[in-house]
Amino acid sequence: MKDLTIVVDFDQFPPRHTCDGDDISPRISVSGSDAPYLAVIIDDPDASRGTFTHWLAWNIPSTGEIPEGIPPEPRISHPLSAVQGMNDFQRTGYGGPCPSPGRPHRYFIKVWSVGVRLDLPPGAERGELEDALAASATGYGEAMATYMRKETLETRPRA
Repeated sequence: MKDLTIVVDFDQFPPRHTCDGDDISPRISVSGSDAPYLAVIIDDPDASRGTFTHWLAWNIPSTGEIPEGIPPEPRISHPLSAVQGMNDFQRTGYGGPCPSPGRPHRYFIKVWSVGVRLDLPPGAERGELEDALAASATGYGEAMATYMRKETLETRPRA
């Protein structure tokens, strides 16, 4: 499998990409793909109940960049075309970092190059996407960024 280079513009998620801000998907730079499509999974392995999936998207045209602000609809045609799956917030599309206040969580931005259009319906779940990628991915790369929510008066335990 070919190595892809994945870059986001930060090491720590800016609030605009989280539940504390506008909750918009980040810009992801991708290089090294020679396949026609890309697929993305963003997840948090540090979630208290196990790995939490924040975004599933596939059939993205393989360009050098997935722009920021992908709309949360099941199928999109602007700013690029893509199909999106169900995240662990039980919503289609991107759902940004939103950990409990306290320690920082790690978020992995995983991107696959894919040789064929994936025949998955909008709203498909992570296992379905992973199965399809196991059969058709030609490359893989990942980036990692962190996010930590600050404790506020509203989130402090009451004595």
